[in-house]
Amino acid sequence: MSDTDLTAEEIRDLRLLAGTMIPASEEFDVPGADDAAIFADILGSLGRDRGQVRAALGRFADLSGGGAPDQAAAALLAEPGPAVATLGRVILQCYYRDDRVIRSLGLEPRPPFPRGHILEQGDWSLLDPVRARPKLWRDAP
Repeated sequence: MSDTDLTAEEIRDLRLLAGTMIPASEEFDVPGADDAAIFADILGSLGRDRGQVRAALGRFADLSGGGAPDQAAAALLAEPGPAVATLGRVILQCYYRDDRVIRSLGLEPRPPFPRGHILEQGDWSLLDPVRARPKLWRDAP
């Protein structure tokens, strides 16, 4: 095993945390983040975030101490810090890439281009306070 691979225990814990963060919903007919397809995407998307995810999983293992995984998951996800934030981002990005989840939001699962998405025009005057601010940068020579 290389130092970038997850152990079987880490994979088990990651799946448990994913399902705890985003459980399946019968009401909205969406899978949880521990769904096989979504979880495979999570594992395949760790890339440069693998070290932070492993740190979060290590912290989870410390908190659970071999028992009470639901309480340990809740405690971990409430902790601040880059490892837990990275864990959450990885799980969320993969969850919201799933076509079933996109359809449940009333969107068509497709790339944004070439057809694009229609953006409803809003009240541009809301930006007037920002436009009235003094310049916060210096021009390049």
